[in-house]
Amino acid sequence: MKAPLILALAALANLVAGAASAEPATNDVLPTIAIIIDDMGHNLHEGERLANLDQPLTLAFLPYRRHTDALARLAHGRDKEIMLHAPMANTRNFGLGPGGLTSDMDEQSLTTTLRRALQSIPYVQGVNNHMGSLLTQKPRPMDWVMKELHRYPVYFVDSRTIASSVAGDVAEAYQIPTMTRDVFLDHEQTEEFVDRQFRELIRRAKENGSAVGIGHPHTVTVDYLEKHLPLLDEQGIAIATVSGLWAIRNNNQRMFAEGEKQTIRPAFAKKD
Repeated sequence: MKAPLILALAALANLVAGAASAEPATNDVLPTIAIIIDDMGHNLHEGERLANLDQPLTLAFLPYRRHTDALARLAHGRDKEIMLHAPMANTRNFGLGPGGLTSDMDEQSLTTTLRRALQSIPYVQGVNNHMGSLLTQKPRPMDWVMKELHRYPVYFVDSRTIASSVAGDVAEAYQIPTMTRDVFLDHEQTEEFVDRQFRELIRRAKENGSAVGIGHPHTVTVDYLEKHLPLLDEQGIAIATVSGLWAIRNNNQRMFAEGEKQTIRPAFAKKD
């Protein structure tokens, strides 16, 4: 009887040693940023530049725009992560374009519009809101949005275009993998402003372990990223896609189990 006991104790010692040796690895994770580029699909030239950057960016595409389909396929082939940038009603009545979700929609209209927009984006893995300062404050339409998104293997990022947004909270209630934007990079289209915001993104990542930034396919933004992303390594900063950052924050869990969610069926996209 002694041999099995010795073997059991040895196995237990190995487990403890393995756990002890694995523990420091969690402390070795570099401060990590994720950068989402919104409003993809209009600008072919800057879209191609972003798709061809070496770093793992996440590109959020407006539905049905002229270059959405081609750029999303190119970006996927260059190891970028693809999102739907879902247009949502705003407080200033700015036009949403095709695929917009408005506050006067009933549940069926809203969910059908959202579903078709998802189907129009090749390789879509997540969703964030385009504008949405009105709609994301409203619990009922946000409930309809998240009820639909819960069916699919997609995450949701609250772009946080207004402080009183409930979108992230409702997504969490539906157990949708969720994150919130920390920094907008380019509200002002100058190199000085983008640099200040980029430094703030890094500061937050160092302070909190990670941070999410959102930019747009402006020439000044693409120029800045092209120059500064290759310098992150020497600053001790990592960059990941949104799903990669979610995994880091959640002990490398998988977002979805095999077969847990309904596959998004691609549909032919109309172009504006």
